[in-house]
Amino acid sequence: MINNRIVSMKLEGVLVPIVTPFGADGDIDLEALRELTARFLEAGVAGIVACGTTGEYYALSETEREAVLTTVRESLGNEALAVAGINSLSTREAVTRARQAEELGYQALMLAPPAYVLPSQDEIVAHYEEVIAATPLPIILYNFPDRTAVNIEVETVARLARMPQIVGIKESSGDFSRALQLIGLEGDGFQVVCGCDDQAADFLFWGVRSWISGAANVFPAEQAQMIEAARKEDWIAVRNLMQEMLPAIQDMEGGDYNQKAKLGCRRHGVEVGPVRAPLRPVSATDEKVFLDTLASASRR
Repeated sequence: MINNRIVSMKLEGVLVPIVTPFGADGDIDLEALRELTARFLEAGVAGIVACGTTGEYYALSETEREAVLTTVRESLGNEALAVAGINSLSTREAVTRARQAEELGYQALMLAPPAYVLPSQDEIVAHYEEVIAATPLPIILYNFPDRTAVNIEVETVARLARMPQIVGIKESSGDFSRALQLIGLEGDGFQVVCGCDDQAADFLFWGVRSWISGAANVFPAEQAQMIEAARKEDWIAVRNLMQEMLPAIQDMEGGDYNQKAKLGCRRHGVEVGPVRAPLRPVSATDEKVFLDTLASASRR
């Protein structure tokens, strides 16, 4: 039986799909993870997504995954929403990860269709139904066809939105006309979450008030301020904040997103180390361009 806490869950504010820090020895740096979580809470974020794409979940062993989830959950306490990314190549593994998150005290899950598999729309629905049957936790759909190679079609989202445990969708397709169709589905506890950093002002103008943003690893305070400005319908402030961040966000979207998210954490005084293979560090030239863009944004 679904409890009222799940049915009435409201997604608001900025949630950071936090990077996973690695030390010079290549191991996870849990102290840096604790420190970064603290910096994000100080910046006013509404929640943290652990083991998301920006967190390089695919490069973690099961032992490392549990360490990351445990550290983030303990660091958050009751100060912000704890969301576990449970993306997996199989439904069975997604179920295992959902149960693990529940045992560790997570309050919600984020789940995309399995990558590489190319499931049909009916198979996508069945994937979520099986996970729902295994856990009482609310689930945020994650639509990112550039990563998974499949779109959760609008009609399929409508089917899933009727399930009380499906509380929203992080929409990262980049197709804002599609996003408007999804916004039209909102109601009865189902919400659209901005998942395209460079379109955030558009999402906010159309009433969206939640943003799961990889770029929030770089701009947590600015993005929290942007949502607050939208709540007040201060569209000039929304535009100004977006304009300040946009060059760096566009640079990230242009390539090496995870690498640049990690470089951007230096703004918070936290070194989070490199990405893991198969990703490689950015070139010295690209690193300088990105850090110069960040420095310019910070001076505005």
